[in-house]
Amino acid sequence: MTQNRSFLRKFFLYMCLFALTFWNHVSLSVEDELFTSVSNNFPEESSNQKIKSLPLLYRQSHQSDASFDWVVIQNTTESLSLSEITNDNVKKLIALLSNFRQGARLQNLTLTNVRANWNALMEIFQTVWHSSIEYFNANDVTQLSDIKSYDFDYSGTSMKALTMKKIIITDLYFSQDDLYKIFANMNIADMTIADSEMIHMLCPSSKSHFRYLNFFKNDLTDLLFQKCDNLLQLETLILKKNKFESLLKVSSMTSHMKSLKYLDMSNNLLRHDGAEVRCQWAESLTELDLSSNLLADAVFECLPANVQKLSLQNNQISNVPRAMVELKSLEELNLASNRLADLPGCSSFTSLQFLNIEMNSILTPSADFFQSCPRVRELQAGHNPFKCSCELQAFIRLERQAGGKLFGWPAAYECEYPESLRGTQLKDFHLSLLACNTTLLLVTALLLTLLLVGAVAFLCIYLDVPWYVRMTWQWTQTKRRARHSRPGEQGNILQFHAFISYSERDSLWVKNELIPNLEKGEGCVQLCQHERNFVPGKSIVENIINCIEKSYKSIFVLSPNFVQSEWCHYELYFAHHKLFSENSNSLILILLEPIPPYLIPARYHKLKALMAKRTYLEWPKERSKHALFWANLRAAISIDLLKADENLYEETDF
Repeated sequence: MTQNRSFLRKFFLYMCLFALTFWNHVSLSVEDELFTSVSNNFPEESSNQKIKSLPLLYRQSHQSDASFDWVVIQNTTESLSLSEITNDNVKKLIALLSNFRQGARLQNLTLTNVRANWNALMEIFQTVWHSSIEYFNANDVTQLSDIKSYDFDYSGTSMKALTMKKIIITDLYFSQDDLYKIFANMNIADMTIADSEMIHMLCPSSKSHFRYLNFFKNDLTDLLFQKCDNLLQLETLILKKNKFESLLKVSSMTSHMKSLKYLDMSNNLLRHDGAEVRCQWAESLTELDLSSNLLADAVFECLPANVQKLSLQNNQISNVPRAMVELKSLEELNLASNRLADLPGCSSFTSLQFLNIEMNSILTPSADFFQSCPRVRELQAGHNPFKCSCELQAFIRLERQAGGKLFGWPAAYECEYPESLRGTQLKDFHLSLLACNTTLLLVTALLLTLLLVGAVAFLCIYLDVPWYVRMTWQWTQTKRRARHSRPGEQGNILQFHAFISYSERDSLWVKNELIPNLEKGEGCVQLCQHERNFVPGKSIVENIINCIEKSYKSIFVLSPNFVQSEWCHYELYFAHHKLFSENSNSLILILLEPIPPYLIPARYHKLKALMAKRTYLEWPKERSKHALFWANLRAAISIDLLKADENLYEETDF
């Protein structure tokens, strides 16, 4: 009895295995026949080639009796791509797809240029839903009839991803829920509806399996997924090129998405005015794209705290405020194409590693950037209007010290200002250390100034310039007073043959020898001596000037005592001034005693010049030569004062 039961059990198992093998063989045969019927009469390729590319407008109806009106674009055991689907061939398409039950080899289906009514479209979707197809793509789909409620069966599907692009709804009056609930409640992982002018999408009615949603290039607004609690598994949400306006509402939308990691809100109309309501982002959000919006500086008050990659490219940001929420996890920041004037600090981005700040308004970027941002490994700062000046030298040196951290160097870094350097790469821009170091420049200028002042002071002291300035001033003042005095007091008529200038230490020789021998005897000479001819009440300088001007000649008694006398120096200066101002030959030099050159002070350079260029009379020590000395001296100063005075006035009038 036991043996019979064992035999029956084994027989039953063998029969089951035979039945399964037979069914699988039949199923594969049917599938192969279907593929063969679709691709009948097409050129055969090698057996190991999976994909057969066919002409887009090649029509089977002209080649085979088993003809359909669609165009086969791709036909393999795993992928099928058909075009030109209409209401006329929908039933045949559904019949074809019905044969690909779950477990079949067909996994990818693409339908292009579909024009059918609502029910036909829903039947296609329903058939695909229960087939072996995992990836369904529908492109250029036009719905032709009214949209009505459809009881879609979401059970038992192999589908993983649905992609629909360029969907056109011709029905203008229909219930939005009838359309959007079909897609909102699909229990698949990925769904893409792009370039379809979709204005809304419902929140799933139950916990959704969506992990990836892509609604690129539609007309979605801030109302999307508000207070939606059923997208708990959603990780990626792409809402690029829609019509979102409020960053605050976008953050509120994500606050219920507990698994969201990536959000793309680029190319919208987003703004944020720094509202008092705090933004609430999903804590799981690590990558956020807000590029190409209308965001300004206030956006830094409304950012997810745990974001790691942030793109704010092509907005209206002019400054990164210091008082902002700390983004301790931020590693990549894109601020390209904004209005920033300098590199941002990293006080709020302590983990920042990559920064893109290209195409802003940065003239002279801060040189201490890498000090404030020690973790930054790459900085993209090219294509800015750099002003090539001393301030930029520190940034150029920073590139050498950074060791390749500047992305795009040197091609993307060129001078914009000044115009003479426009187009010059920063690596070729050089200025001297002295030109750019203000402290060094000031110290150098100060040292040169001190050296110049010292040299001028030395020359002034050595050449006694202050004394000459003072004498010139006194001469000018005396002349001015003389011009403004009354005609009767001018006293410009020559009264003396000669003015005697001598040192008090040589006064004995002057009084005992010079004056007696010139003023006595025939042809007596009228001499002007300061002791008897200076006018009381006038200054000594003014008296000296008046006496020199009233005398035809000036006699200087030279000796070592003369060069030691301050007043003799005055008298020599004024007489020399008269010599050049009146172009006269009025100086007579008497060398009473030899003067060693080393005794003549530096300020007596005029005396040295006079003694080198002019003939002077030397007082002889031998008494026998005295008569000749006095004769020569008389001859040098002998003149008729009245005639000389007339000649002087004629020269003055001329």
